[in-house]
Amino acid sequence: MSQTVDRALSILPLLAEGPADLGQVADRLGVHKSTALRLLRTLHEHGFVYRQSDQRYRLGARLFALAQQAVESLDVREIAHPHLVELNEKCGHTVHLAVHEENEVLYIDKVESRYPVRMYSRIGKPVAITVAAVAKLLLADLPEPERRALAEKLDYPHYTSRSTTDATAFLAELATVREQGWATDLGGHEESINCVAAPVRGADGRLVAAMSVSAPNVVVTAEELLRLLPLVRRTADAISREYSGTAVPPPALAPH
Repeated sequence: MSQTVDRALSILPLLAEGPADLGQVADRLGVHKSTALRLLRTLHEHGFVYRQSDQRYRLGARLFALAQQAVESLDVREIAHPHLVELNEKCGHTVHLAVHEENEVLYIDKVESRYPVRMYSRIGKPVAITVAAVAKLLLADLPEPERRALAEKLDYPHYTSRSTTDATAFLAELATVREQGWATDLGGHEESINCVAAPVRGADGRLVAAMSVSAPNVVVTAEELLRLLPLVRRTADAISREYSGTAVPPPALAPH
């Protein structure tokens, strides 16, 4: 299996030099044409290579899309981190940064609370997509058809009595989030944990990430946490300005 993966990955640098036909790929790999064809078909199915009308292969758009996502995620994390640290120093609570990738919302940065009670979240771990405040923001920014299609596919675990129950309720909540430009999770994932989140936007006004402040109610009440929303939004706006190099778009999520 490792040899197959190695051969498949070896095709990508070859095609980065320019389009190549089956024979050229087979020669470069030192394999029979049937083996090269099987590898190319697999890469084609995943969008990593594309077969042109002249039967030559080139790198596929999917590869560029993944590379762009990776670059954007790394860039926004690097830019956001000092702002997250500053926010954490001001409020003392756990601060997260998350992005939407491949139908998952993932944490890409975290600054721990100064208080003894810690969050179980981890960098690289998917969030509870139907209840997390960062997920609501990121999914609310999707075009309506994508939003609806995703909502219909999701499961709706009953984490707590405040969890979102079904696609209809979820879409209604996303509509509210789009209108107000911020989101909360008030005991929807864990009864004792509350969270407020604000969007980080690129130059085109679309969301590139979402950031949040979370705290257990033994440290701060939901009402007290909500009072931090202006500070959270100012932090998100500062990240947006630095990331995009532009003025911050209006607070509400633009309709699509």
